[in-house]
Amino acid sequence: MSRDGVKLELAKSEIYSSILGHAKPIKWELEIRGKITRDVIEEISRVRGEPDWMRRLRLRALEMFEKQPWPNWLPLEGNIDLESLVLYAKPSVERVRSWDELPKELREYYEALRIPELEARVLSGVIGQVDGGVVYENTKKDLEKADVIAMSMDEAVRRYPDLVKQYFARVFPPEYKFASLNIALWGGGVFVYVPPGVHVKMPIELVILISSAGIGQFEHSLIVVSENASAEFIVACAAPVFTGLSLHDGMTEAYIHKGARVRLVDLKNWSRDVIYFGNNRAIVEENASVDWLSGSLGGKATIVYPMSVLKGVNSRTTVTSVALANGPTWKEEGAKIFHSAPHTYSKVVSKGVSLNGGTSVYRGLVYVREGAKYAKSSVSCESLILDDRSRAYTIPHEQVFEETATVTHEAYTGRIGEDKLFYLRSRGLSEEEARSLIVLGYFHDIMVNLPVEYVSIFNKAIELELSRMGGVG
Repeated sequence: MSRDGVKLELAKSEIYSSILGHAKPIKWELEIRGKITRDVIEEISRVRGEPDWMRRLRLRALEMFEKQPWPNWLPLEGNIDLESLVLYAKPSVERVRSWDELPKELREYYEALRIPELEARVLSGVIGQVDGGVVYENTKKDLEKADVIAMSMDEAVRRYPDLVKQYFARVFPPEYKFASLNIALWGGGVFVYVPPGVHVKMPIELVILISSAGIGQFEHSLIVVSENASAEFIVACAAPVFTGLSLHDGMTEAYIHKGARVRLVDLKNWSRDVIYFGNNRAIVEENASVDWLSGSLGGKATIVYPMSVLKGVNSRTTVTSVALANGPTWKEEGAKIFHSAPHTYSKVVSKGVSLNGGTSVYRGLVYVREGAKYAKSSVSCESLILDDRSRAYTIPHEQVFEETATVTHEAYTGRIGEDKLFYLRSRGLSEEEARSLIVLGYFHDIMVNLPVEYVSIFNKAIELELSRMGGVG
């Protein structure tokens, strides 16, 4: 598949609406920018007060970053100018446990996303990150009573160094340039540890905001769920409207031990000038399972492939993703599944909507090792194209080395039927309202798995996205 003619120009920037409105000035206590060198990495580690093992880990990742080639598969005209970004921006805000203690401009962002309301009703803990620093951190006492650890990643490095060191960057070695970059520059993110047999009934959420143009954000989260335990972790990303590119190069690594059950949700509602890399991976042991849910709105380019390594017998995974590519944007939501043990199971469902010249892509890998007897995998990709200027691609890749395995793939690309539009318009809806309703129904697969409060927010964000650029058609 050639990408000629559909690459995105980095220099062009247009103003679009955002659920957070226009950017408000945020004061920083500290900022580090410039060429990514050993001195810069040393300075980041020093100002964060990290132990020597973390400093050395960052420097090893920097060496990998310098050796690795620039990815030639990026859908961008030219490379991202990393030297122009603020590599570490710490807001001049003391970390608080009450929303009322936040500065007004930050509190208004979280209120627009309804985070305080969600925390009170459906969450067991919230960590709020702005640019490179955590500004809000609060968990319910039930977690502490159950010996669950849920805190910012930087705090965990200081308080639980042995536990963090055991897992950090083990599931995700820096195998390509942007994974290496995250480990070298990481700041913020969440550490979650669930003891054996403990079931966390309500989700823990990390809310990530990019405040302005020119920011490089390198959140790193680590989730460890012990034997026969369960948990749900949500990452919600957003940005207000600004002019000029920012980069989010994030990472979530998860260890799902024997018999554990985990759901990992990734919701992105960026403004137009954000480039997003999601480096997400889980190792799944015997009789354990992990479910990935991903929803993507806004942004200049979004590239994310949740990976599950099915390491244990009877381990399972599902990956469900939906992406709305509206306007000059590239949405690449995929999955990587490695079947490394007998009787493993995976299911991938991907849905993309393209309109106003947008491009949606599914790129995935299913790998079945020899000896992974009776492994089963099914992949289903659907693309909905709303006009002649938009595109959709499906790029599956399968490597099966076990003759008893069953691997299936199906793909469908279509358009909204005129009969559906006619029916809805005959019921009093405008054409734009009818198209919006159809798209919302198309995304039902991910919404049905979210708390009802999140469905309302996601619907509002989709409706706002579809109202951009004069409608959808």
